[in-house]
Amino acid sequence: MDQGADGPLSGRPNIGGIRETFAPWADPAAAPLVRFDGVSKAFGDTRAVNDVSLSIYEREFFALLGPSGCGKTTLMRLLAGFEQPDAGRVMLGGRDIAADPPHQRPVHMMFQSYALFPHLSVAQNIAFGLKRQGVAKAETAARVEEMLALVRLEGLGRRRPDQLSGGQRQRVALARALAPRPKILLLDEPMAALDKKLREETRFELMNLQQALGLTFMIVTHDQDEAMVVADRIAVMREGRIVQVGRPAEVYEAPADRYVAGFIGDVNLFEGRVATSEGGRVRLLSEDGPIEAEGAGPVGETAWVAVRPEKVAVHSEPQLGDNVLAGTILDYGYLGDWTTYLVEIAPGRTIRAARANATRTVARPLGCGDAVWLSFEPASAVVLTR
Repeated sequence: MDQGADGPLSGRPNIGGIRETFAPWADPAAAPLVRFDGVSKAFGDTRAVNDVSLSIYEREFFALLGPSGCGKTTLMRLLAGFEQPDAGRVMLGGRDIAADPPHQRPVHMMFQSYALFPHLSVAQNIAFGLKRQGVAKAETAARVEEMLALVRLEGLGRRRPDQLSGGQRQRVALARALAPRPKILLLDEPMAALDKKLREETRFELMNLQQALGLTFMIVTHDQDEAMVVADRIAVMREGRIVQVGRPAEVYEAPADRYVAGFIGDVNLFEGRVATSEGGRVRLLSEDGPIEAEGAGPVGETAWVAVRPEKVAVHSEPQLGDNVLAGTILDYGYLGDWTTYLVEIAPGRTIRAARANATRTVARPLGCGDAVWLSFEPASAVVLTR
């Protein structure tokens, strides 16, 4: 897609700037649009959702993130009405919607498979939900044209789904879900079938649409990058429970535990005993040597220090000071903008470091077998107690 002056991103709102001030969850007077209140759901002996309480606010782009089988899609289906909770309440606009069938809820779901009707045209697919609602023909036609323009499919209304590309079919499914003007749009792995470049473009298109329409979006994904880009807040799920909820930067930089730290991006973990914890700094005695990190921990107890690879500096000359580890490059991967190094600091013990390729060429690139020294600042590390 053309990203130039006339491309799909031209004229879009400054979403980063909007997100800097958007935080209704921090306002005690703000009422959530969606509220899961102690919700549980089991299938046989498997508890897919386990006592989940969660609030989602109007105009928020919210992401449920987790591995397959963690309960994120079940939670979304409970909101859509395709499943009923075994315990707890699902609230929408302050009202328990347990008795409302799916077609009577102001909620629409875009499925991972898109679920387009192959025998209907693009326009007929978009109009399907409107006809079921009894919307007049003239208004339906106008709404279909509005949706075609919104998703940039003008002139393609008479085609059938098999005559479209994967990205176009996705936009038809999105237009069909948006046409009835729901209060909240549910997106179940909406970009799973797209190639990498199209996924990246589509993320920004979704953000642009969400802001332009002023709707609440809830996305289910296992793709950490996707959640980090599109979401105002992320809920990380594990085995039916929510482990952490926060802004993308909060979840990445201050993970609640080792599971979140390991699931969101790459991380190096140092395990040891807390020797001192004072003045906002912890000294950890680990098998790799003493590690300093900002934070707090129980003295004498086991804790972990988490450090992201991009916060680990790689030096070709010996270094002195805290948080310095000597090792040998075991392997590396050139990714274009970054080079990732796998450094062995002891037999069987490796650390990952990432270096930005800030210049076009380097006189002596580091390679396998080279001796290096790794270092990181205490402020770049986070102390975890679980």
